[in-house]
Amino acid sequence: MVDRRTFSAALVAGAATGILSGTAVGATQRPPKARNVVLVHGLFADGSSWSGVIPRLQAAGLNVTSVQNPLDNFADAVASVQRVLDHQVGPTVLGGHSFSGMLVTEAGVHPSVSSLVYIAARAPDANENYTALAAKFPTPPASAGIVFNGDWGSLTETAFLQDFANGVPEAQAKVLYAVQGPFNRVLTTVNTSQAAWRSKPSFYAVSKQDRTINPDLERFMAKRMKAKTIELDSGHLSLVSHPDSVARLILEAAGYS
Repeated sequence: MVDRRTFSAALVAGAATGILSGTAVGATQRPPKARNVVLVHGLFADGSSWSGVIPRLQAAGLNVTSVQNPLDNFADAVASVQRVLDHQVGPTVLGGHSFSGMLVTEAGVHPSVSSLVYIAARAPDANENYTALAAKFPTPPASAGIVFNGDWGSLTETAFLQDFANGVPEAQAKVLYAVQGPFNRVLTTVNTSQAAWRSKPSFYAVSKQDRTINPDLERFMAKRMKAKTIELDSGHLSLVSHPDSVARLILEAAGYS
């Protein structure tokens, strides 16, 4: 069994080195073999969006937990990830899709986290305004499909099927639409205070047909963090349409290749 205190101390020391140097570790450091994987979903989704990836990781012997992101405010969303990480014993891969890349970036400094995986995800730097960063790239079509009921936003069915779940079979996409979780607009107004990718090995899956986050923005963020990067011929929901490829990337981040 891994000595958790020894492992945590080593990761904290490594994190301090990366933060002080101001450079991204990326995938230049081979991550230790992980025992656990913690996965986080983004906006317009729930934890079931990882259901195609989870059994593939479990088959490799990994302990997998899919966090239910409350989608209400940033502090609570980060806390939901930290609570799960607090219960992990040994090296843990933290993976996120879409908006939850913000949570990976913030909570990924946790001492149990050995590597980070971003699936078509936001990956801001510490204190960076992600909205301003995204504005430097063409606006993706899904943005026009967000409607608000008071402070709570969701995608219209048309936008969900055409721009969020493009590439997913329609019947399956309609099931995902049925479990769409509305998000509070305040959730997207906060900047991360940490940039875990500056101190942890990082991996990124770009979705080449993404209509929710601009693919060139994904490439920019992946390159900036020096992540081991793969490109998938998929829409935003590559974790649903390409679970084998996503699982393989996570297994690599877990030291299984």
